Amino acid sequence: MSNRISERVADFLGRFPPFNEFTSRDLEALALEVDIVYKEKSSFIFKQGEKVHSSFYVVHKGAVELRHSNDGSIIDICDEGDIFGLRPLVAGEDYKLQAQAREESILYAIPIAVFRPYIQSYEEVGNFLLESFASNTRNPYSKEHSGKLQLTVTDNPVTSGINTSYTAVIPLEPKKKIIRCEPQTQIREVAELMTHHSVGSVLVMNGDIAVGIITDKDLRNQVATGKFPIDAAAENIMSSPLITYPSTLTISQAQLAMMKNDISHLILTEDGTPDSPVKGMLSKYDVLLALGNNPEVLMRAIKRTRKIKRIVPIRKRVVQLLQGYLQNNFPMSLTTRLISELNDACIKQVIALSLKKEGPPPVPFSWLSLGSQGRGEQLLHTDQDNAILFADVPKKELPAVSNYFKNLAERINRGLRTIGYEYCPADMMASNPAWCQSLGAWKTRVTEWISNPGKEEVLLSSIFFDYNHTYGDPTLVRELSDHIFKTAESYPMFYTHLAAGALQNPSPTGFFRQFLVEQDGKHKDFFDLKHRALMPLTDAARVLILSHHIKSINGTAARFEKLAELEPNNREFFLSCSYATKALLKFRTKQGLLHGDSGRFIALDNLSKEEKIKLKRTFKTISELQELLTIRFKGATLLL
Repeated sequence: MSNRISERVADFLGRFPPFNEFTSRDLEALALEVDIVYKEKSSFIFKQGEKVHSSFYVVHKGAVELRHSNDGSIIDICDEGDIFGLRPLVAGEDYKLQAQAREESILYAIPIAVFRPYIQSYEEVGNFLLESFASNTRNPYSKEHSGKLQLTVTDNPVTSGINTSYTAVIPLEPKKKIIRCEPQTQIREVAELMTHHSVGSVLVMNGDIAVGIITDKDLRNQVATGKFPIDAAAENIMSSPLITYPSTLTISQAQLAMMKNDISHLILTEDGTPDSPVKGMLSKYDVLLALGNNPEVLMRAIKRTRKIKRIVPIRKRVVQLLQGYLQNNFPMSLTTRLISELNDACIKQVIALSLKKEGPPPVPFSWLSLGSQGRGEQLLHTDQDNAILFADVPKKELPAVSNYFKNLAERINRGLRTIGYEYCPADMMASNPAWCQSLGAWKTRVTEWISNPGKEEVLLSSIFFDYNHTYGDPTLVRELSDHIFKTAESYPMFYTHLAAGALQNPSPTGFFRQFLVEQDGKHKDFFDLKHRALMPLTDAARVLILSHHIKSINGTAARFEKLAELEPNNREFFLSCSYATKALLKFRTKQGLLHGDSGRFIALDNLSKEEKIKLKRTFKTISELQELLTIRFKGATLLL
């Protein structure tokens, strides 16, 4: 006679990792041994320091919080299909956390003694449990792990984003053109040589043999301080004796040599000894350049470009850097900041080069990045959203000034397209006269949005209010920001309209927690990660932070973190919103890199069960966030 309960347990477990690795026979045998545990809301499954149980747990229905009992900080929130309580299985120690039912919950308790043999039979099961154990003992809200995204459990941040095990053994190509002088050369001449050749060092040589080196640092420490006059001989201030290396030096060897000896230049000789002829020289910058995808190197390379098209290969290296960060689980908050800074540098260089072609502006102006770029969340190549704000001028001068900035904007928008930013389909770009206006005109337009907020006005303001000053005069931007907040204070109903706009975003899941996919069009049967998951978080963060009259915080995750600070009673919840934002942003970026697109539309069939579980976990936060908006802005639902 069949056991209907165990059949249902087996059917449920088989939908989630690692149990999906089991054969049907083994899964049915395991299900016979599973105990079903009911927990009321707020009741404990186990407490910190409690003796280990004989089972670990899987959430069947409800949700369970894992916390540090000393400070109450949340480690993780487990819901349907999630495993917790693995310490007795993996570490054999008393519990280091407490597990408490977040809501009424039903758990499956899986006996460790029964389960342990399956770890030996299924290698993937053991690996999965080890990873789950590792991720559940890290706190995404703690200072130590602040901003780290735990879609993976390795914690191996890198600074270059490249395959260091391969690159480190590549021999370096030293600089063979060396700026040199003799020991008796006057220091004044040494400084002139460095200035003329735009170098930071000069090698002091006797024939083919190097006897010392003079760097910018030596000039500062030895001459600028008055220790030696500028007509003294080079040998008086040179660093000597030299530490030399063979010309076959590899990248890793060069890095170690510089760190070990606290030096910024390496002299390479024929046989590696000081008494053999010099073959070349390496600086720290040369090593960084050889590593390739290093933020500092890429930033310098961007600023040195003299033609817009030469930014294109640099942007490709930025993408490679991003891939390396994601593959190595680099903290998402830091990844976002670094990539955004590099993207901003590319935009600034396009603007600077365009200004050289167009000529100096007639009045001060500011270039504003809008939307995801304004929030610092545009990690992949997407379309442009930007605007120009220029200083007010007399009415008779306005046509000529407007025409200059329109031409400049067109040149900049073309340049941005050249380096990978497509034109905005809705034409929300500075080349559109509606998005290229004087400070007074922008104030008038924003006042109209706030005082008469229809559906279109809310849409435009939601895009515009995430602006970021990228280039030009920041005082214009500050004045516009002050005007926005002052006007909004006079029209508090505007926040209700913004909240209504945020509540219009479609739900990520249906009644049975199934992903809601597109029903028609080009992306039929795909999941819209942007509209159904990221936008609800972004729109809610915007209206909440604006309602607190907080300026200059544009990033969605950063806004939630500030809200957690402003509202201690909701601290936990807003931090979970920040965590969800980073998780979704990372997921979208990975999908975009994998498929060579924006990562917006996801083919669910290509996702693993574990990936779907992680996504659904963030959806619960979105649902709770929209409930908060409904309560806080009570009239919002009436405007839908």
